[in-house]
Amino acid sequence: MKPTRDSDELKPPTFGLLLRKLRDARAVSRERLAFNAGVSASYISHLEKGDRGHPTREVVDALMRYLDRIDPLSVVERRHLLDLAGLGVAEFPSVEQLRAEINDDMRRALELHEPNLAAYVDSRWNVLACNDSYRRAFPGIEEDVNILRWYLANEHARRVVLDWEEEVRLTVHWLRGLIAGSGDTAWSAEFLAELGRFGLFREMWDEGIALYGRPRPTMHLHDLETDRCRAISVQLFSVFSAAYPNQIQIYLGIPTWCSETGAALDPSHLDE
Repeated sequence: MKPTRDSDELKPPTFGLLLRKLRDARAVSRERLAFNAGVSASYISHLEKGDRGHPTREVVDALMRYLDRIDPLSVVERRHLLDLAGLGVAEFPSVEQLRAEINDDMRRALELHEPNLAAYVDSRWNVLACNDSYRRAFPGIEEDVNILRWYLANEHARRVVLDWEEEVRLTVHWLRGLIAGSGDTAWSAEFLAELGRFGLFREMWDEGIALYGRPRPTMHLHDLETDRCRAISVQLFSVFSAAYPNQIQIYLGIPTWCSETGAALDPSHLDE
């Protein structure tokens, strides 16, 4: 997919932008929200403009209580507000720092999962290490490093991922949640600038939706070696790291072959 040259700067999600969005959706004025949350209207204005530091937990709780009274906040909206307020996890470490945490025993564990797809990924969708099955399923992923970069720029992505646009959208929305969960969105500016070269990414980012997981467990891949479809049951598990808690996950993809309609097949019947 060819990148665009749109000069508009993509902005990371912020507490103020989300607060304004939720307030506008409920047709609540700054003054009304401020009065019911026990703060001043000017404070709300500064929050929405990003002129103030992170609000306290007490202020965030008061804002959420009133917004929720007008129209209930979803679980995702609540978590997204708390994350953007800096009440989530610590700042993300670098890819190199996380890769240094993948020891020989962890790499051997990836091989033990064969023929299932297995990889260690960080919470920005960077692949830290993977086994041969994962490598074959996503050709070029080690060179691209980041899953979103692979989706948008790798020539194989559209051929391999059958629900390509849906998977890109899911990952973009999930990225918004992950950025918020870092507790510090500053690191994301350079990454967003890179991905912002792609028009589709800009469109999906501007949808302003945050996700914190896959709404469905299955993705469909085209096996380039066999020219057949595989339904991959995707699972993600947190990996313990004393140095970087909650930053490393193991991706497991359990494949089954698909019929021409995309329905999963019983592998024991493939030779019939």
